[in-house]
Amino acid sequence: MCGRYAASRGPEDLAGIFEIEKWEPQETLEPDYNVAPTKEVHVVLDRPLKDAQDPKPVRQLRKLKWGLVPSWSKTPEGGARMINARAETVHEKPSYRRAFAARRCIVPADGYYEWVTGKQERDLEVEGRKKRPRKQPYFVTPADGSVFAMAGLYEFWRDRTLPDDHPQAWWVTCSVITTEAETTPLAVAPADGPRALADIHPRMPLMLTPDRWDAWLDPARTDPDDLRSLLSPPPAGLMRAFPVSTAVSNVRNNGPELLKELDGPEEGTLF
Repeated sequence: MCGRYAASRGPEDLAGIFEIEKWEPQETLEPDYNVAPTKEVHVVLDRPLKDAQDPKPVRQLRKLKWGLVPSWSKTPEGGARMINARAETVHEKPSYRRAFAARRCIVPADGYYEWVTGKQERDLEVEGRKKRPRKQPYFVTPADGSVFAMAGLYEFWRDRTLPDDHPQAWWVTCSVITTEAETTPLAVAPADGPRALADIHPRMPLMLTPDRWDAWLDPARTDPDDLRSLLSPPPAGLMRAFPVSTAVSNVRNNGPELLKELDGPEEGTLF
C-alpha cells in the first residue's frame, strides 16, 4: 500500500521534470517529508484550463487533497479511507472506474515509507505476549535519485450544502494506485534487512517510468482495456530501501532528518 510518502521537490523542479505548462503560485506547497492521508499534495495532470476557449489539454501542476471522494458520494467522509486503488481492480470498482477512464494523474514523490514488524516483535506477537508490535520504517526510493512518479487518479466532488460561489463548494481529491510488490532483489538493499520490496510489504505504489507519463496523462485515452496495459509494474531493480528513524511514525514529525539512512534497524525492531 501507500500510506505515507515524502515530497520535497518544489514547483520549479517539478515543472522541469514533467514539462509543466501551468501552475499557480498560490498552490505552492512546502516540502513535506511526512505526507499523510487527507493532506494537500501536488499532482501532475493534463486538462483544459478552466474557462479557456481552447479545449486542448494543458499539463498542469495542481494542489489536491489525498483521499479520493467519488463524484456521486453524498458526503466526503470516506475520502480518508480511499487513499489507494488496486491496479488489478481499478477499472471495475465503482469508486474508481470513472476516474480511471478520464481523470488520471501523477503524484510526484521522493519515495514512500513502509513499516516492517521486526522478527523478535513478530515472535512475541505470535506468542500472545505483545499486542502492539514495534515496527521499523523503511524508505523506498529510486536508486538513481530520480523522481518517484506514482500513478494516481483524481475526482471532483460538489458540496451541495454550499452555494456555487463558495471557495469550498468543489473538492478535488486523488488516490494512489498500488500493485503487487516486487519479489526481485532491490538495486540497493540494507546489509541487515529486506532483500526485496515484497519482504517489506506485499503491496507497493505503481511507479510510472517516464516513457509512460504522456500516455497515462492523456485524457483522450479512455478505453479501459487500453489503459490497463499501462498498469504493468516498472522494470525490476530500480529501487533501493533503507531503514529510517521511527520518528516518521508520528505524523507530527516532519523534516529532512526523517530521510536519514540508519546503519541498521533501531533497537527492538530487528528485521
